[in-house]
Amino acid sequence: MRKLERRANICLLLAAALFIGILIFTWRFVTKGQDWASFYGNRQIYTNGEVNRGTIYDRNGVMLLNCTKDGLVYPSDASLRKATVHAVGDPKGNIATGAINVFRPQLIGYDLLNGTYDTTKDGSKINLTIDAKANLAAYKALGNRQGMVGVYNYKTGEIMAMVCTPSVDPKGSLPTNSSSSEYFNTFLSGRLTPGSTFKTVTAAAAIDNVDDIDDFSFNCTGVTYVNGSPIKCTERHGHVDFEMALAKSCNGAFGEITRKVGASAMKDYVKKIGLTNSLDINGIKTAKGTFVFPKDDPVKLSWAGIGQADDLVNPASMMVYMGAIANGGKAINPYIIGSSNFLKKVTGGDSLGNYLSSGTAGKMKSMMKNDVKVTYGESNFRGLDIYAKSGTAETGSGTPDAWFVGFIDDADHPYAFVVWVKNGGTGYKVAGPVAYKTLLALVQNN
Repeated sequence: MRKLERRANICLLLAAALFIGILIFTWRFVTKGQDWASFYGNRQIYTNGEVNRGTIYDRNGVMLLNCTKDGLVYPSDASLRKATVHAVGDPKGNIATGAINVFRPQLIGYDLLNGTYDTTKDGSKINLTIDAKANLAAYKALGNRQGMVGVYNYKTGEIMAMVCTPSVDPKGSLPTNSSSSEYFNTFLSGRLTPGSTFKTVTAAAAIDNVDDIDDFSFNCTGVTYVNGSPIKCTERHGHVDFEMALAKSCNGAFGEITRKVGASAMKDYVKKIGLTNSLDINGIKTAKGTFVFPKDDPVKLSWAGIGQADDLVNPASMMVYMGAIANGGKAINPYIIGSSNFLKKVTGGDSLGNYLSSGTAGKMKSMMKNDVKVTYGESNFRGLDIYAKSGTAETGSGTPDAWFVGFIDDADHPYAFVVWVKNGGTGYKVAGPVAYKTLLALVQNN
């Protein structure tokens, strides 16, 4: 009897182990099946190590990549190939954020029931949200300079433009070093010194944390001493209030504003508006920004609030913050695969929450419009209702980097943007025209 009981218990244990194993396998099959099916060893969907099925288009139906058994087919225009390669990907898969890598299961037509079986053997057609013409305009505007352009719809979340230079021609001679800067997607994976564009963060923190900020007054003599250390401006700005301190990008004034806000509030604020978080863009994780606001060092704290010191921002996260200012404080998560449907256009895209109150967003919007009127010149952006902040980031490597960030207020074209040009110098003079040409192309083509 005892033997029977013992054998029954063993059978029950084996049955339980089998049941648990089936559950684990089913779970892994559901969550990992597409990775198994799209593994490079599957000769049905690869030829000479390259995907042999599926086509990638832009938002307007422009073919950006056709995967065939005879090889990968890119557009005939070399500039267009270079302008879109960081979104589409290269033949060797060295651009980790490229669609050919990230969206391979969708490209080959994988589904849970049939796996990679495809009666047509053509794979799937996927549409990226980017606009090929706008990407081309951005690429040409950047020219031979190292830089980056990102634009997205701050209502729906569609990434409209994503261009990084230097770039590679996927049909040309590719760099043999997989770590080459030409493969690097600065927009998604970069962390850069933001320079004076970060003053939009400090200004918003001041609105929320300094009760008398509207009464702020500062006399800029060109240099301000804090504990004996100089904080220099590009020129002598004279008397500035809160709004004009941003328009003239006065370092002395914003150093004082940062000290009024305080280290703890600044630390909390960059977290609140998502600059220290990683965005999830269709499974692509962006880099996290890093900031240091020392409580016991007013000099370093001042420079941190100005956008220097140890500040490092991810461009995509800065773009989303710009979109939140434009969108009444509500931040929308970006995406790059698929097109906006009617529901998203009406109700809005996937929310990341309220980065700012509507009142703070409205105040920042007014101040950024004043920047354009006072400093950048509305005549330089004809046809666009633009709101912006430029930046000149000192990186210790010669000429400063140029930044231009902001958005346009247009119900039909609600676009937030970020532009960075390495060693470009003055932000609005160098990065500003790049933003303008890109935005014009988007407005005209969508």
